[in-house]
Amino acid sequence: MTGTALTWQQLRDLKRPEFEDAGDGWHEVSGRADADRVRTDKAMTAKLRDTQDSESAKAALARLERLSRNYEYIHTESGLVRTTLNGLAAELADPQRELTQALEEAAGLKFTVHEDASISYPSAVVCGNPQFGETGEKKVPSGTAQGSSRFPLESNPGLNGEPGFDYNPNPNAAMAQAIADRIARAVRSAAEIDRRYASALRKLKAAAGLDVTKAMLKDMAGDASAVRTAAKDYLADNVPFEKSPAERKEWWDGLTEEQRRGYLDVAPDLVGNLDGIPALARDEANRNYLPVLIDSLERQGGDDAETKLGGLRAIEEKLGKPTIPPMYLLGIGDEGNGRAIVSYGNPDTSKNVSAYVPGLGTKLDGEFAGGTMRRALDTAIGAQKYDRDEGVASIVWLGYDAPQSLDVMSKGDAERGAPAYNEFMSGLGATNENKDPHLTAIGHSYGSLTVGTAAQQGGGIPGADDIILVGSPGTGADKAEDLGVGKGHVYVGAADNDIVTKVPSEQQSWAGAVGLVGGPLGAYIAGDIADQGDDDLYFGKDPASKAFDATRFEVDDGPRPVRDMGGVDAHSQYFTPKKDPVSADNIARIVGGQPEGIKKEGWR
Repeated sequence: MTGTALTWQQLRDLKRPEFEDAGDGWHEVSGRADADRVRTDKAMTAKLRDTQDSESAKAALARLERLSRNYEYIHTESGLVRTTLNGLAAELADPQRELTQALEEAAGLKFTVHEDASISYPSAVVCGNPQFGETGEKKVPSGTAQGSSRFPLESNPGLNGEPGFDYNPNPNAAMAQAIADRIARAVRSAAEIDRRYASALRKLKAAAGLDVTKAMLKDMAGDASAVRTAAKDYLADNVPFEKSPAERKEWWDGLTEEQRRGYLDVAPDLVGNLDGIPALARDEANRNYLPVLIDSLERQGGDDAETKLGGLRAIEEKLGKPTIPPMYLLGIGDEGNGRAIVSYGNPDTSKNVSAYVPGLGTKLDGEFAGGTMRRALDTAIGAQKYDRDEGVASIVWLGYDAPQSLDVMSKGDAERGAPAYNEFMSGLGATNENKDPHLTAIGHSYGSLTVGTAAQQGGGIPGADDIILVGSPGTGADKAEDLGVGKGHVYVGAADNDIVTKVPSEQQSWAGAVGLVGGPLGAYIAGDIADQGDDDLYFGKDPASKAFDATRFEVDDGPRPVRDMGGVDAHSQYFTPKKDPVSADNIARIVGGQPEGIKKEGWR
């Protein structure tokens, strides 16, 4: 607000609506720039690229792309200025209100507030203090209180201002001191707010010239970070993190477009992973946050950061390539082994939506982007053949830490991941625009234990109509009916040569069997020998068994671990049409809402 120390008079006279009006002006500029960018890209650039192929056309395209970058820069930077001004106005409300109340109390008590924020109080008549040999009434003098903004507050000045003497018999002294302290704290708080926002605004100064360079575009992330630092309280305090997805959806719907843009442009990480926020908004937020997260990990360095960078860069590359159905980035993060939620198809407009939980060894790395995401895309493409023009969305959900090695023997990761998965599924139901969407929960490998654990929590998996379990070492349940969707809606795929589906139970001395024979092959052989008839796997009943009583669908047996040198290939091909077309088709039919056409297989 000023280049000098803030005074209480300036805070008192501050017209906060003027900041909001200025923010509205920048919002208008931002909106016009975005509309012009869209028109440039769709009405000019796209048509020229599709119809012309000459040197002059290429030169014109280069100029149009430069113009589009300029509009994008104006749109983003204007939006940042708008958010900064709105945040400044919002945060100054509390200290200004505190100051106003303090001044009104001082006026009501006939105190005088001076230019330096000290407060003069009148004399008073009080009873004498017997401790000092005083009897009857006496008049105590007036005085002045100087406010303190420090914590803990300084002691009140003594009679006649003597240092170290805390008692002042004039009752007005304590009241004046309390008011002076409130004024001092209000001014100090406003000055700190002013400093933060002034620093952010100074960074939003564009370089001279009309050409927006790549360096300037990259610097936008730094600008957003500066505004986020200034406005962190203003933005974060209003986000309903502890509410339900349905309540978050209601909150988001209640925001103005200007307020939504503040979160998407300035604090995308606050809403990009928030269940209950519509898919289009989450996708935009995460696309905005992606370069910021990549930059943060690049500066962090180390093996863990490099692993996650491999996954994020691959996701970034895929976002730049069109797919059918289109790709939506519903979540990213660097916590734990990394987070990524990707949907092929819009889960808000699609009638048929699936959410697949991967298992052992999955983390945010290059393999996730290259292999795990492909499974979701294959499912989406396959399910489109059986969809009744109601829309399909296939999601891969890495919203938890899947086990990486020996921790696969524990239920801990599944128990920690299950509540997060249920909240995500609840969010899908809250944002889906169809009256009765068809939701399918899919668990592969250890992910089937996560899905099974989620299904056995109170109320089951929110909105789930069907559950698909493939390559499962058990779900923690003894029967399909325990998963909350009815046994006729639990579908299981288990390849005969998938060693994970034959890992024997802990009671069958799995560790001893592995130690005797050696490695996963030992588990495979031990499972065949030791588990004759009791249908137990490491995490409960075998989902492919008669005892579990689910619907088992046909899959390819897959290569045998030894004879065909297949390793664990039979465990990894359920979703892949080129390797197991029958399994991939069965999964697609269930996700697409036509399970009656699946090819069934007998129980083990």
